Amino acid sequence: MLVACGDALIDIVPTRDAEGREALMPAVGGSCLNVAIGMARLGAPAGFVGGIANDLFGRMIAEHAAASQVELGLATRSDQQTTLAFVRIIGGESHYAFYDAETAARNWTYRRGTIPFDAVEVVHVGSTTLVDDRGAAETSALVADARASSTISFDPNCRPNLVKDKPAYLARMAEFAGRADLIKMSDVDFAYLFGDEPYEQRANALLRQGTSLVVITRGSDGALAWHAGTGRIEVAAPKVEVADTIGAGDSFQAALLFALYKQERLARAKLGSNGADELRRALSFAANCAGLTCTRPGADPPWRHEVAADW
Repeated sequence: MLVACGDALIDIVPTRDAEGREALMPAVGGSCLNVAIGMARLGAPAGFVGGIANDLFGRMIAEHAAASQVELGLATRSDQQTTLAFVRIIGGESHYAFYDAETAARNWTYRRGTIPFDAVEVVHVGSTTLVDDRGAAETSALVADARASSTISFDPNCRPNLVKDKPAYLARMAEFAGRADLIKMSDVDFAYLFGDEPYEQRANALLRQGTSLVVITRGSDGALAWHAGTGRIEVAAPKVEVADTIGAGDSFQAALLFALYKQERLARAKLGSNGADELRRALSFAANCAGLTCTRPGADPPWRHEVAADW
C-alpha cells in the first residue's frame, strides 16, 4: 500500500453562478488526502492516515475518498468538526484562509502499532498538519516507526498564514527533510523556506544528507529534479487552459509516486538507482497529471483512463 498521512478538509472554492455572480463551492481537499486520492485514481493501492470528522463535511470527505478507492481503515473518525479552507486565486496562485481550531484533522493522534508498515511501500507526509506542534509531533512519531521499512515522501506545502513562529517552523521542516527519501516542493515553498538560495545548491545539500530525489515544481515552467544517481533532470509543463491550480502540486506528487511504484523504483533500496530515462518519464507523467488537474476547479486529480501512459 502507498499511504498519505496528514490533512483532510473542505476547500471553499470561488466559482460563478448562472448569472455570473461570484459564488462559493465546497470541494473535498487537504494536501495529503489529495495525494492518496491521486494515487488511488491512477490505480495504486492507496490509503489515508489522519483525522476525519463525523459531521456533514466529514461524510463528504469519506464518501469522496471511498469513491476514489482510497482505503480509510487507517483513518481516525471523531465528533470534532471538519477543517475549512476558504480559497482566493490571486495572480494565478491559490491563497487560503483556514478555520482549523479543535478540528478532527488538527487533533489527530498517531496510534502506534495500528499501521502494518511492512506492507506499506511509501509514507507521504506534509502540509498543514506539520504547522501545528501537536500534529508535527504525532507525524514525526509515525515517520520514526515507518522508516525501518517504508520510503518517506515529503512535501512541505507551506502555508505561511498559519505559521506563527517562522524560525521554529523552518527547523521543523529541516527535520522532516532530513528523514525523507523523496522531497518535492513548489518554487513558492522553496522561496519561503530558503529565500534566494540557488535551487541546485540546496538540492545537492539535501542529496548529501541522504535524500535520493529532490523535485522543485515551477508551475508553467515545468519541474526540476536532482537525483542521487543521475544528477539534474528538467521536464516541461503541458500547455493547458487553467481553471485554477488547487491540488496541482498534490496531483504531481501522487503521479510521481505512482509512476515510481509502477517502475518498481519506489522502495528506498531502489529509489537511488533510477536511470535518467525512466526518471524523466516519471516526472513528465507527473507534470501531465498536474496539468490536467489545473483544467478543472478544485482538487480533482485525474483517473487512470484520463492520462496517456503505458504502465
